[in-house]
Formats: sequence, C-alpha cells, structure tokens
Amino acid sequence: MAPEQTQKLSLFALTTMVVGGMVGAGIFSLPRTFASATGPMGAVIAWLIAGTGMYMLARVFQSLAERKPDLDAGVFAYAKAGFGDYPGFLSAFGYWIGSCIGNVSYWVLIKSTLGAFFPVFGDGNTAVAILVASAGIWLFHFMILRGTQQAAVINSIVTVAKVVPILVFIVLLIFAFKLDLFSANLYGGDLTGSVFEQVRATMFVTVFVFLGIEGASVYSRFAKERSDVGSATILGFIIVTSLMVLVTLLPYAVMQRADIAGMRQPSMATVLEAVVGHWGAVFVSIGLLVSVLGAYLAWSLICAEVLFTAAKTRDMPALFARENKNKVPVAALWATNIVVQLIVITTYWSRDAFALMLNLTSAMSLIPFLFVAAYGLKLTRRGETYDVRPQERNRDLIIAGIATVYTIFLLYAGGLKFILLSAVLYAPGTALSFWARREQGKPVFTNVWDWVIFILAVIGAVVGIWWLATGYITI
Repeated sequence: MAPEQTQKLSLFALTTMVVGGMVGAGIFSLPRTFASATGPMGAVIAWLIAGTGMYMLARVFQSLAERKPDLDAGVFAYAKAGFGDYPGFLSAFGYWIGSCIGNVSYWVLIKSTLGAFFPVFGDGNTAVAILVASAGIWLFHFMILRGTQQAAVINSIVTVAKVVPILVFIVLLIFAFKLDLFSANLYGGDLTGSVFEQVRATMFVTVFVFLGIEGASVYSRFAKERSDVGSATILGFIIVTSLMVLVTLLPYAVMQRADIAGMRQPSMATVLEAVVGHWGAVFVSIGLLVSVLGAYLAWSLICAEVLFTAAKTRDMPALFARENKNKVPVAALWATNIVVQLIVITTYWSRDAFALMLNLTSAMSLIPFLFVAAYGLKLTRRGETYDVRPQERNRDLIIAGIATVYTIFLLYAGGLKFILLSAVLYAPGTALSFWARREQGKPVFTNVWDWVIFILAVIGAVVGIWWLATGYITI
C-alpha cells in the first residue's frame, strides 16, 4: 500500500477487518464441540472465562504495539525481547506449526462438509478425502507463488460469505426456540462430571475460534484515527463473541444435547438441517466452503510470513528468507505446505481428525501467547516505557496479570495429552534453531534456562511418543 493510502480506513472498515480475521472454520463446529462437553450453563461460564481472558490478551498485544513499536517482527518478537533467543525461536516455531495444523483443520472440515453429500469423503479423513485435500494444497501453493494481488478481493467476498450463513442460522433458531428444551439441557442433561470439568473440556475450542484477535493491532498504520484501532478491536471482539455465544447456545433450544453431540461436523449445517430441512445444510455448507477456502488462503500467507520474518531476524535458517520474483517467500511457502501435506496424511489414522487438529492448533498457539502475556507483565512490573503515560501502569499490570493466568489455565485445561503432543513437535523443531545459530557461529543455548526448556521438551517428546506407541494416549 502506498504511503498516501495508509491513513484511509474508517472505524467501520477496521472493525470489518477484525471480524473477518477472527471468524474462521471453528465457529461452524461449535454446536457439536460444546454439546459433547457441556450444557448451556457450562457454555455460558466457558465463554465468560474465554471472553475475559482473550480480551485481556488482545489488550496486551495492543499495549505492546504502542509501547514497543520497534518490535514489529510478529508474535515471537516479544518472546525474544523478553526471554532470549531460544524462547523467541520456540515462539516462532510454535506459532508457525500451530498455523500449519490450523490449515490442516480447514481441509478436514471442507472434506467433512462434502462428506454429508458425497459419502466417499466420510468425516474428512478417508483416502479419497486426503487425495483431494492434497490436490487442493498444491493448487493453492502454486497460485500463491504467482503473487497475492487477488487475496484482497477474495477476502472481501469471503467476509460476506462467512457472516451471512451465521446470521441466517441465528435468526432461524431464534424463531424455533423452545424454552422447555433449553431448560432440560441447562446443566448438560445426562452428562456426568462437575460444571468445572465440563467447562475445562471446552477451553481449547475457545482458543481456536479466537485465533486472529492478536492481529487486530496490525491495522493501526492504516487507520484514519489512531483511536479507531482500540475501538475496532473492542467492537470486533464484541461482535464475534456475540455470534459465537449465540451459535453455541441456540442449538440447545431446538434439540437434545446428546443429539447435537452425535452430529457430524460441521454441526452448524446439521443443526439447521434438523430445524428447516435439507436446504439449511446446503446453505450453511456453501457459505462454509467459501469461508474456509478464503481463510485457508489467508493463513497460508500468514504461515509463510511467520517463517520468512523469523529468517529475516535470523531466528530461522537464512534459506527461509528467500523470495521469488513475485515477492512471495518461496522457501517458507514450500516448507509450510510440505508440513501441511504430511499432517494431512496422518489424519487417516485419527478417530476425530477435526477435533485433534483444533486442539493441537490451540496447544501450539498457547506457548507464544504465554510468552506475550508474560512479557507484558514483565514490562509493567519493571515500569519499562512507563515514563510516558505512567498513570496506565497499574491498569496494564492487572490486564497482563490476568492474561498470563488465563494462558496458564488454558495449558492446564488442555491436559497432559496436548502438552506432550506439543513437545513431540517442539523438541525436534529445535534442529532449525541449531541450523540458524550454526550459520551465525553462535551457541544455541546461552543460559541455563535455555537448557532447562530444551531438556523438558525432549523428555515430554519421549514420553509422548512412548505413550502414543503403547496406546496410552490416542489421536
């Protein structure tokens, strides 16, 4: 974008960008995902916790963007500045791999959606589904290599395509609302376990559906008014959270919880079909396919950009900083899509591939988010940068503290299984750090804490692989 065009976005346009960035594949899967774990009461508590925590995290991102404008290399820049090169590398690697896994979830959901009409696709992880997804991966790959000028046009179409079916779904379910059914489902009906355990089981999905909120502050340089950025973040957050809460809660008023829990994904299409007939499933499915394909394009670019930027800051091997004549980070894009392809193949052996990809994406994203929240807390405790607007320090300290506690709680809520599966990816990923540091003639680990983190990751990976091999944990 040319300099004279950078101050052109209105509050409405900025808010649309925030909403478009946050609404992705996850919202279409919410009815079944929540119904499998809890009833309306647990869902409301889960959204209150998730909404508060993610809002605080978004405010930390905003504050850091204002107070540390020189740290513009992405999410991992804060981990590197606050805790050193190796944590910075792990943050970059985790965010990249998490984004790659998120892209796999898109393909699984696309094929599962088609599976409702063409049984050969099953739940998105049959051999035919994997072959078609593989063709799609490389089709997008070579399209992106030719340049990304068409991305903005596609994104505007996608934003409409994803929001309209969601709004229609909400309106139709409001008209079909049955209070007695909602009351019967209130505490989960026949579910065992406390409300706390039910809420804990839903926490990872809330991370997945909020991914993208960290990008809101990126639009600040395009704003007509700097203050519009904060307003757009809050408005976008309220709009998206309201949509997600309604999509989660309204199905409990038209169907039994157990019936929703047994539905195929995308469950939003299946719920609407049960209420209005087959056209409802077709309508939501078309909107979902357009939405998810557009989101896949956007996140393919983000994946490559994370790896490219990390290579430019010398946190990844220099190879990934290469661009082609169309200014596309070619090596980073190849690495990204090779990883996506390999993970797509592994979904063949998964019992519930979409849920696995969703939870694993969330788990991998939590480490970078924890570093960001902890860095925000570190700055406020030290008072660094607070010679400007010192009156904000106590407020920012509380916000960063809540964001840190929230991300730690999410790691606990996810359980040991996903911590170990994350370690299985993080530990071997350190080979890229060895490669990058060898290029610069520097040691990989510069202090005792780097060694502690690495050893814990290796132990976690060994235990994770052993438990997978013995069937103690399953995917």
